[in-house]
Amino acid sequence: MFRLFNKTSKMERLLVIISFLFILLQVGLELKIPDYMSDITRLLQEPGTKTGDILTPGFKMIGLSLASFAASIIVGYFAARIAAGLTMRIRGEVFQQVTDYSTSEIQHFSVPSLVTRTTNDLTQIQMLIAMGLQVVIKGPVTAVWAITKIAGQNWQWTAVTGVAVFFLLVMLTLIMVFVRPKFAMVQSITDNLNGITRENLIGIRVVRAYNAEKYQDAKFEGANNELTAVNLFAGRMMSMFSPVMTLVSSGLTLGVYWIGTFLIQDAVGMDKLTVFSNMVVFTSYAMQVVMGFILMTMIFFILPRALVSAQRINEVLDLQPSIQFTDKEVETTDVKGKIDFRNVTFAYPDAKNPVLHDVNFSAIAGQTVAFIGSTGSGKSTILKLIPRLFEISKGSLKIDNHDVKEYPQDELNDIIGYIPQKPVLFSGTIRSNMEMGTSKAYPLDDEKINRALEIAQAKSFVDEEPEGLDANVAQGGTNFSGGQKQRLAIARVIAREPEILIFDDSFSALDYQTDQKLRSILKEELPETTKLIVAQRISTIMDADLIIVLEEGHVVGSGTHKDLLAKNQVYQEIAYSQLSKEELAHE
Repeated sequence: MFRLFNKTSKMERLLVIISFLFILLQVGLELKIPDYMSDITRLLQEPGTKTGDILTPGFKMIGLSLASFAASIIVGYFAARIAAGLTMRIRGEVFQQVTDYSTSEIQHFSVPSLVTRTTNDLTQIQMLIAMGLQVVIKGPVTAVWAITKIAGQNWQWTAVTGVAVFFLLVMLTLIMVFVRPKFAMVQSITDNLNGITRENLIGIRVVRAYNAEKYQDAKFEGANNELTAVNLFAGRMMSMFSPVMTLVSSGLTLGVYWIGTFLIQDAVGMDKLTVFSNMVVFTSYAMQVVMGFILMTMIFFILPRALVSAQRINEVLDLQPSIQFTDKEVETTDVKGKIDFRNVTFAYPDAKNPVLHDVNFSAIAGQTVAFIGSTGSGKSTILKLIPRLFEISKGSLKIDNHDVKEYPQDELNDIIGYIPQKPVLFSGTIRSNMEMGTSKAYPLDDEKINRALEIAQAKSFVDEEPEGLDANVAQGGTNFSGGQKQRLAIARVIAREPEILIFDDSFSALDYQTDQKLRSILKEELPETTKLIVAQRISTIMDADLIIVLEEGHVVGSGTHKDLLAKNQVYQEIAYSQLSKEELAHE
């Protein structure tokens, strides 16, 4: 928690100091009120007291109350500003940290957990700071200051107050011991609940298609009941504190008055009035002591959960990305779009066996290199190594004669255009999606955007939209078909004008005719761009300059379609399972 507090700015630290001073002022004003209450009590017992005599200390009490109220408003304003500013800064750091994560780190936390940490956990921190500045400081200051006021006045009353304070400390200790672990469970169970909800919403069509609503309901109900049970335990423990505080407060008042009756009875003459006046003042100060602990109790309602949230946020900030990019620029050369794999071996984090073994191939500018093989053979993994979505385990990977590790992230992303199998569109418009980010081709005008759309075979359905490029795109592109989303994603990458285009099974959502047109126009319009294609259909890769055949992470063949069809058994099995010999010969 202190690590997060250290992220406050100089202005926020100054506001904390000012808030502390205003809290001292507020407590001092509140603790002055019982003195005037004592005066009024004494005046009421004296003969010949006039109304004006009572109004003077009464107005002073009202003035002190209003001044204390004003100080409280100022402290609340500062606390809200400090809490909002600090959590905004932490939220930005967490977001930037997660943005820099590789796939490995994302999988380490899981997406639902990262969402919870960025939203719910930070809300807990904000609540703690906003309330903490007002009650964590004020509570102890009020209690200690009030104790100093009553200490030494009467040992019997002081002893009763000490018993009440001891009882309150025991209650606070019990809360920290028994409730804090439950709040830790609440956060992890919330992650699980969010994960189930997210999974259900993403796969809602599949759930309905399989009549699996009851199955999903059972999963959700299990997680929901678990969360409810933990919250009930924590809530019941915390709810006990309010009546206990009331019991202690009432018991303390009763104890002070009960002892006071004996003291008044034993007093003689005017001493009775003095004892009675002191009893009223002592009761007021004793209530201030209890009030101080009540204020501290309020923070203990959110402190356990906030401590867990702080730990979870620090875990995100502490986990550094496994893939680090350099800041040094690479020397420019005349070589463009060249890729060299030399004895590249790759294993996923914590995996026992590599998924790629000694992969070797080269591609030069303008070439089309295709990868084919059975499921799990490592086709997509090879492509993910080029933009450094994963780090190679052994071997050498060079782009334009430079090791891929020598490139800054921005420069590497300018060189490479990566299109995943599952297209990702962002809420906004077609234009905002096309203009997203930056590259050497930016800024984009309508001419460049329309050219990219035309190459990607997306121009026709975009022109059918009444708003054209300004047509709305829903979150995830749900208002477009799968093929339309794929073509828009391809157009967005083409508009960046990268040296290398990577199609990770990006033609799977396209029909055969659109697939053929797209590949043909890519070859004509982008003759100097290197194209790497992973595909399941033989028809998609038959005209590639180089075809790499993979099996269980090994390269078992490379060459043109004609050469592989004549000599490579693995390629023959794939080809003949999709097309007849006559169709292959015709192609």
